[in-house]
Amino acid sequence: MPQTLSIPRLSRKTLTAAVGALAIAGCALVAGRALWAQIEGDRGIAPIASSGDIDVGGIEVDVRGKSAEDAREQGWRVAQRKAWEKIGGPDIPDSQLHGLVAAVVVEHESIGPRRYIARLGVTFDRSRAGALLGSQGRGPGSAPMLLVPVTRSAGTYTVYERRNPWQRAWAEYQTGTSRINYVRPSGAGGDSLLVTYGQTDRRSRTWWRNVLDQFSAADVLMPIARLDYKWPGGPIEGRFTARYGPDNTYLDGFTLTAESPEQLQPMLDQAVQRFNAIFERALAEGKLRPDPTLDLGTVEADPALQRLIALGRTAQARQSAEAAAREAALVEGAVPEVAVAPPPAATQVASYLVQFATPNAAAFDTSIAGVRAASGVRGAAVTSTAIGGNSVMSVSFAGSIDQLAAALRARGFTVRQSGNVLVINR
Repeated sequence: MPQTLSIPRLSRKTLTAAVGALAIAGCALVAGRALWAQIEGDRGIAPIASSGDIDVGGIEVDVRGKSAEDAREQGWRVAQRKAWEKIGGPDIPDSQLHGLVAAVVVEHESIGPRRYIARLGVTFDRSRAGALLGSQGRGPGSAPMLLVPVTRSAGTYTVYERRNPWQRAWAEYQTGTSRINYVRPSGAGGDSLLVTYGQTDRRSRTWWRNVLDQFSAADVLMPIARLDYKWPGGPIEGRFTARYGPDNTYLDGFTLTAESPEQLQPMLDQAVQRFNAIFERALAEGKLRPDPTLDLGTVEADPALQRLIALGRTAQARQSAEAAAREAALVEGAVPEVAVAPPPAATQVASYLVQFATPNAAAFDTSIAGVRAASGVRGAAVTSTAIGGNSVMSVSFAGSIDQLAAALRARGFTVRQSGNVLVINR
């Protein structure tokens, strides 16, 4: 006998609560995946190891032979000859030229039964080819320069958020022969969160110094590529701008065009060569010297030194006033008693942790300046930076933590004490 399955009817209130719970769980899952997506994925392109060899790329060859292997061998010989002529080498036999070649890089090739069409790169050994080329020292190199390759395409600015042809062109560039000491992040891990296009518009020297310290760099270079796709599969116009420094200072610019998407990477490789020439020329003209304002030690004197100078000036003024009083008393025939103030009691300097809100770079700089200016503060050093969150500094103070809290309140901070840590905000 068939049985009837009874399904209980849910009230509207119960049904609404169930749907809300599912929505919250879904949002939490999506948010978690979004946060993880900021650093996951294959976004890093490690730069190639640099050497002093001479690299010549973009050599086009189209030759025929008795077989596919013969055509390929002839194509490589033709590429070596073209590359040697491109760098201004003297006329030498093919056998001697072959001994100067360290490597042949295949950028693109098409092999037929008796035909070889390719775009090749040729690397000459500098120790062997240098004497024939007459290459001498290229002059002193630059200080370490952090490279921030920016791509603008379809209205979106990209640095290391995802792999892109412009980052690849710089990662594959052989920097051994350049006078510029490039510091090229791979883009993996936290690089994509720390070095972004928004960073190029910041002017805070404190924030820039923290970023540069992460990569052991002295200043920053910003080669910007604006790619305009005329239509799908059609020409690509590239407008390139060279900028440098924390003030995003303009150096030079130029325009290149790729006839098709297949020609985009060779165009970008050519642009990298031209950028390097621009940066080397700026170095020779004295423009690429590290910005002195990035050396935070020269922006202002140490607070402890400032306090010692102020105490010395006060003592000197008091001694001058006492000497003037004695001279006036001698003139009148009486020497008044001069009260000598007892020396101030020695105060022990202690170190305290201060946590402060840093929603943006301006708040970061303002908070540090305000703490350093507080009475009794001998020094302040940032131990943790979190723009958009809470940063932490270590404060050297001549007094107790309660006295430090009072000094910070006098500077306009709202202070909350949690154990041996002070939490401040404005």
